[in-house]
Amino acid sequence: MRETRTLAVPDGLAGMRVDAGLARLLGLSRTTVATLVDAGDVLVDGRPAIRSERLVADAGLQITLPEPPRAPVTAPMTVDGLTIIYRDADIAVIDKPVGVAAHASPGWTGPTVTGALAGLGIQAATSGASERQGIVHRLDAGTSGVMVTALSEHAYTVLKDAFRERTVDKVYSALVQGHPDPSSGTIDAPIGRHPTADWKFAVVAGGRDSVTHYDTDEAFRAASLLTVHLETGRTHQIRVHFSALHHPCVGDLTYGADPVLAKRVGLTRQWLHARSLAFAHPADGRRVEFTSPYPADLEHALEVVRDSS
Repeated sequence: MRETRTLAVPDGLAGMRVDAGLARLLGLSRTTVATLVDAGDVLVDGRPAIRSERLVADAGLQITLPEPPRAPVTAPMTVDGLTIIYRDADIAVIDKPVGVAAHASPGWTGPTVTGALAGLGIQAATSGASERQGIVHRLDAGTSGVMVTALSEHAYTVLKDAFRERTVDKVYSALVQGHPDPSSGTIDAPIGRHPTADWKFAVVAGGRDSVTHYDTDEAFRAASLLTVHLETGRTHQIRVHFSALHHPCVGDLTYGADPVLAKRVGLTRQWLHARSLAFAHPADGRRVEFTSPYPADLEHALEVVRDSS
């Protein structure tokens, strides 16, 4: 339940901008106050306030405060081990297991993040297509790791903009076949639909600009463990880029991985994990970061490769 306060402008705030003065008065961030003003939740003498207008001593204020943030929770989800890492009024951060898609799509009959949230009674933002409510970015069904969903409409807008403007820091771990040369570098190659396989993507002339940065953490006899930073976020980007370099993710048979190695390490999917996600929280702009440990199948495969070196 949102609280509404009615009060007069104190003398000490006279002459200050509405957003700056109310931030000081209420103990909220200026970003949060600006959001309230833009939403019409701040009235000055009965009329909607404007951020840049100056406060006048004793003017009447009516302020509808934002909902108090919900305490962060960690709870097992109801779908295939999917877990909420963090939740408040604006966002839910998910540790997504393999075999769960971000949202429903043609041909997919398995579990989804949107379905899991609905099953727990968590209301996601309603912006965007109905089957993608709350989804501001995606992980492949075959890729595990951390992803964020929007619960408020404001968070949906802010996070979509953040991903579009590339201010979100997306870090992955990838176990790839062989040893990339150089061991650290940048892959800048456009990605588009595969010319002959509808379900695949490829490096193609005229594709969308796609930039991947990587560093080698460990080099083994048959593979290398990489830390990968995505500058862009194209579908299958990491898988396509390293396949194009002839170093596909271990286990990624779709993009040319060795099936013998995949069987030896016990993988039925690509060794690729969204390890961390950092972004400005949509409520107040503070930088937050969330991480996900390797799941059991990737940890086991990594140990097999490590022990064989």
